Amino acid sequence: MPTLDIIVLTAPSGAGKTTIAHRVMEAMPDVEFSVSATTRAPRSDETNGEDYYFVSEERFHELADAGELLEYEEVYSGDYYGTLRSEVETKAAEHPVLLDIDVRGALNVKRRYGDDALLLFIAPPSMEELRRRLETRGTESDDSFRTRIERAEMEMQQRGACDAVVVNDDLDRAVEETLVLIRQFLNR
Repeated sequence: MPTLDIIVLTAPSGAGKTTIAHRVMEAMPDVEFSVSATTRAPRSDETNGEDYYFVSEERFHELADAGELLEYEEVYSGDYYGTLRSEVETKAAEHPVLLDIDVRGALNVKRRYGDDALLLFIAPPSMEELRRRLETRGTESDDSFRTRIERAEMEMQQRGACDAVVVNDDLDRAVEETLVLIRQFLNR
């Protein structure tokens, strides 16, 4: 089997992984983005097929049962997220592929692909800063906010299982550090 170049960015919600992923894509146009599937409703600024594949819970379970998801889980109550096998393997056969996924899913991808996957954990400078970012975003109900903070605390404990940790205390510096790590991985 040929070597694949799979780059996985993972982080607690609000740490900045999606922003960093977009900046990586701008700096490295040869890298393809793997669009995840989710059952949650799209936010006002999200596009189906570009940000996520928004699917019904029934369709999501059909994909999982058919083995079409590399990893998946119920991240928040009733909201399932998963990585489509075809999305990753088709794109990775031609170009490096970038995944922007939750921590458990990222660890599953790393287990499956081993050295063909670079797993980067994007950490907030502190839990206090993460709380502030989520509050500023203004997209969460009180219950959703509490759930995200509890999950973030659990996810922060998993950062040691990643290949490297990038602290996003300064976005430009975090992007540069991420790009250096990705370029080192691609030149292995």
